[in-house]
Amino acid sequence: MNTFKVALFDLDGTLMDTEGQYTVFWGKMAAKYRPDVPNLEQIIKGTTLTQIFERYFPDKNWQEEITLALDEWEKQMDYVFIPGALDFIHDIKSHGVRCAIVTSSNIKKMEVVADKVPEFRTLFDRILTSEDFAASKPNPDCYLKGASVFDCKKEECVVFEDAFTGLQAGMSAGIYTIGLATNNSRAQIQDKCNHVLDNFEGLTYDRVTALINE
Repeated sequence: MNTFKVALFDLDGTLMDTEGQYTVFWGKMAAKYRPDVPNLEQIIKGTTLTQIFERYFPDKNWQEEITLALDEWEKQMDYVFIPGALDFIHDIKSHGVRCAIVTSSNIKKMEVVADKVPEFRTLFDRILTSEDFAASKPNPDCYLKGASVFDCKKEECVVFEDAFTGLQAGMSAGIYTIGLATNNSRAQIQDKCNHVLDNFEGLTYDRVTALINE
């Protein structure tokens, strides 16, 4: 029987309802700098800022302007947990599960979140950001590192993700992956993960333990 020891959470769209706010921001940037790329704000989901710049905003002046705009945007954003997320985290921590954030965002963004959401610092044992990975999602490196920092077997970990790239990263890492249908429909992600949830409401340590042993 596999024991649930480590929870690896994506942040935006998985734990926090922020994707819509980023979609608005990148829609504005696309309209200003890259109107030639349709749906750019959707294409970039799950990629790092460095990758976005390299692929779509190579001009250094653009990058400086966008970075300043993004910093200000993130300071004004609302960081609200997905329904049931806090209760679920408290429940699994009471059973000794270690919790980590595994995000494509950078350290600077995490500092903003921690300042705006005081309990954020106490909820997670590790916060892994884009600075910690050689390759971003969908490369499995980020989630493999998440397992390794706790010295746990992949079978003892569970990934929680909402984006296509993140789901692919979790599955490619060989880790049980739960998809959150927060920004994509159940139909869109059901074949890209092991199990689909609408949110965290009602989810418990016992339920996840049962899932990974089915």
